Amino acid sequence: MDRRQRLFVHGVGIDHCRMRLWRAIAAATLFAAAPALLAGEIPPDARRSGYSFMGPETRAMQDDDTSNPGMLFVLDGEALWTKKTGGAEKACADCHGDARGSMKGVAARYPAFDNALGRPVTLDQRINLCRANHQQATPLPYESRDLLALSAFVAHQSRGVAITAGDDPRLQPFVAQGRDLFMQREGQLNLACTNCHDDNFDRRLAGAPITQGQPTGYPLYRLEWQTLGSVERRLRSCMTGVRAQAYDYGSPELVALELYLMSRARGLPLETPAVRP
Repeated sequence: MDRRQRLFVHGVGIDHCRMRLWRAIAAATLFAAAPALLAGEIPPDARRSGYSFMGPETRAMQDDDTSNPGMLFVLDGEALWTKKTGGAEKACADCHGDARGSMKGVAARYPAFDNALGRPVTLDQRINLCRANHQQATPLPYESRDLLALSAFVAHQSRGVAITAGDDPRLQPFVAQGRDLFMQREGQLNLACTNCHDDNFDRRLAGAPITQGQPTGYPLYRLEWQTLGSVERRLRSCMTGVRAQAYDYGSPELVALELYLMSRARGLPLETPAVRP
């Protein structure tokens, strides 16, 4: 099997690989040629959702629930919410009832502090903790359709609710850890998240808009992926893009990064499921 065949076996086309290489080269060129653009962390009153950076077609797709492909996952999640599973033969609804009431505002405060674990957990992790502890069911794999669907369904109940993540004082050390990781240069391109999302937002990279990186719509439907994905998938993609070793799904580093990003988006409304290029 030649290299072209191996790439397609793994679901990665040649054109996609070339595009990622071009984006990496473009990123290195942009930041090497524009040191004067460094502006520092965005003030709270200047923070904007990625929605504001999108073109009219993408906005229209997100705004219309009949056109938003992420809503298919929300509908799947609604079915899973009432499905009995595990050794306990219990459904999410058996404990939480109607999600429209019980889950409203929940996703806006995640990642949240878990008393038993003594650390923050993401919404995905909370769903799996509930499955293991209350349903006696096997945790769902990260990025699996069922986990994304349940997360999207729960988060969708908070659409329009202002983000409050990071308010718990017990989370402050983890928020600080996430901020340090956001500011830390890494990879062969020696870039930090802040170099794109604080210093150069409103510019373009390989034709795509650079946003502020506010995670207001996750899990969201990304046109490049042709599916729904979590903020952890997006973070790992960025790490790969700067030629750094990506953290494992569910790692303390990715949880801290997600917590910091959600805390810096505080006050912005949730949009799940958002649509992005």
